[in-house]
Amino acid sequence: MYAIRQYCRMKNKKNKIKVGISVGDLNGIGAEVILKTFQDHKMFDFCIPIVFASTKALSYQKKLLNLKIDLHGIKQIHQAFPNKLNVLNLWREPVPMTPGKPTEEIGRYAVESFVKAVEALKSGEIDVLVTAPFNKETVQSDEFDFPGHTDYLAKELEGRALMFMISDDIKVGLVTGHLPLKYVAQQITEEKIKDKIKTMNHSLIQDFGIEKPLIAVLGLNPHCGDGGLLGKEDDELIRPAIKKLKEEGYMTFGPYAADSFFGSGNYKKFDAVLAMYHDQGLIPFKTLSFGKGVNFTAGLNKVRTSPDHGTAYEIAGKNLADPDSFREAVFKAIDIFRKRKEYSELIENVFEKQETGKEKK
Repeated sequence: MYAIRQYCRMKNKKNKIKVGISVGDLNGIGAEVILKTFQDHKMFDFCIPIVFASTKALSYQKKLLNLKIDLHGIKQIHQAFPNKLNVLNLWREPVPMTPGKPTEEIGRYAVESFVKAVEALKSGEIDVLVTAPFNKETVQSDEFDFPGHTDYLAKELEGRALMFMISDDIKVGLVTGHLPLKYVAQQITEEKIKDKIKTMNHSLIQDFGIEKPLIAVLGLNPHCGDGGLLGKEDDELIRPAIKKLKEEGYMTFGPYAADSFFGSGNYKKFDAVLAMYHDQGLIPFKTLSFGKGVNFTAGLNKVRTSPDHGTAYEIAGKNLADPDSFREAVFKAIDIFRKRKEYSELIENVFEKQETGKEKK
């Protein structure tokens, strides 16, 4: 009987996707939304979650928030249990947590969790990565000098990273990411616009199953520059990029004036929108999808998602955090992983048929 149970457990484990989770800022709401997400036992039907942290840290949060969930501490990823919230113990010492207060010490734990999770993602020990939010200021050090998760992932993984905010109703990608506004125009080039559109187009096909994506491109300046009166970038960089991509067969349109594009509902005609800078894309996205949106790093050889919110220090430790966006980030990571697998198998089959056809000739 024991042998049968072990066999069923191993079979169950093989079919489930291993979701690695970096714990984020332990003084924010990251641990809270993780624990609340997996309080729902149905989540274990879809994946084997592995939090990169320590059972002591999560037990403290669990007790503080009066949450009922079993934690399964492990030393190695292969020890992960199929129907538990697994915690890979990265450190033994107690962590000095003060909910609502950003500290450099907590920032170091957030970095350790994230870096170790990325290592596991690269090695294939986990299938996908979901990152809880950390504080971009407290994580900075000589060893970790990156504006955010996306920049580090772009360095560590293969491919060209695209910050892609996604929900069921709207998808928005960015040409420039975490960058001071005064530098945005300097960083926008025709080649960068073309590169981001190509990355977005491929992601829509591979990760979302859209055969012929329609992509809208926003202008940089008010009213798309008004013929050069309010800036020349729209006419000299963005329009030429769109024109050349159309000639290559990409279904790309624009540039559209950003001030009216979302309010008019024009975005509903497209599969995705490319914005020129962070707030141009994220303000409308979060207005339309907050709590249901997901930050997806498209264009890389591995899948990473995160919720659409930050550390939310103002409600940390008060049991007020809504786990919906984090839960959605888990689902999206799983779905994209499966879509990529299907796409890869489809491409392989096409190549096999082509090779077989050549041999017959």
